Amino acid sequence: MNIEDFRTYCLSLGNVTESFPFDEKTLVFKVNKKIFALTNIDEFLFFNVKCNPEQAIALREEYKGVNPGYHMNKKHWNSISTLDNINTKDLKKWIKDSFNLVAKRN
Repeated sequence: MNIEDFRTYCLSLGNVTESFPFDEKTLVFKVNKKIFALTNIDEFLFFNVKCNPEQAIALREEYKGVNPGYHMNKKHWNSISTLDNINTKDLKKWIKDSFNLVAKRN
């Protein structure tokens, strides 16, 4: 998955906004004004997604490219490497899971 595919998929989920609230390189995606995904647009090495705590741990144990969320709450966020060969179907599922988790909290 490249940055264009990531952005297109995030925006396709519905009622999603994108912005740069932190700086000019951290692209943030929100649903209901709450963050569900973010990444560095200059170096698309990983992206962060929200995750339920049990699933977050399970994914970290199963995939080398899944780590505790960089600059995020380590219990609820994972950083997903774009350099690890994780298939696009799984990446999209984790993005959508994050979207759904955040969207239902409203």
